[in-house]
Amino acid sequence: MALATRTGRRPSRTHAVWQSTVGKKAVMAVSGLIMLLYLVAHMIGNLKVFFGPTEFNEYGHWIRTVGKPFMHYEWTLWIIRVVLVVAVVAHATAAYQLSRRDIKARPTRYVHTRRRASYATRTMRWGGVILGLFIVWHILDLTTGHVHAGGFQEGHPYQNVVDSFSTWYGNVIYIVAMLALGLHVRHGFWSAAQTLGAGARGRSRVFKAAANVLALLLTAGFVAVPVGVMTGLVS
Repeated sequence: MALATRTGRRPSRTHAVWQSTVGKKAVMAVSGLIMLLYLVAHMIGNLKVFFGPTEFNEYGHWIRTVGKPFMHYEWTLWIIRVVLVVAVVAHATAAYQLSRRDIKARPTRYVHTRRRASYATRTMRWGGVILGLFIVWHILDLTTGHVHAGGFQEGHPYQNVVDSFSTWYGNVIYIVAMLALGLHVRHGFWSAAQTLGAGARGRSRVFKAAANVLALLLTAGFVAVPVGVMTGLVS
């Protein structure tokens, strides 16, 4: 009866798992890995911009026709978007609730503080906020065109990318966000491995090295696009 709620009902197993710290960390780990898989695919697609407007625009059209004729135009893309939105919301909600729980557990600061955590660990919260704001800006810039520099051209992603990264503020916003992404992935991948039981002591160095390499590749791959526009390789 101790587990019964005020209404006399026992909490469901799913609700009990979500309310636990371990459950919230597991949600963060799984949702983080879903977003990571998308980021890897997204980065590879972005690099097609170096092969010219024809191939990049064809790629932009292809991602809207994946699964045809079984799937209608953009259906697969919308399924991916819905999954990503759910993953982002679950990730952010679990992160916020864990942060509040941690603050409540330690209402006062220690007299002597030691900076044992890495820079990425200490900036995970701010990095998450930066990335959240960037996602909104990125959608408004290159998906809907509401904040796009110049005239947004539907169906011409190559020109839209060039226009966006032809402005100093577009480059600054994107590069800062990608640096935050690299730090976030570096720490998040390692944390997810530990949460899901993959980061055992014998494999600790392997997963740390993998986290570093993955973060570096993603950051370099995404930053390469605005740098390509700035240097004239993409024009």
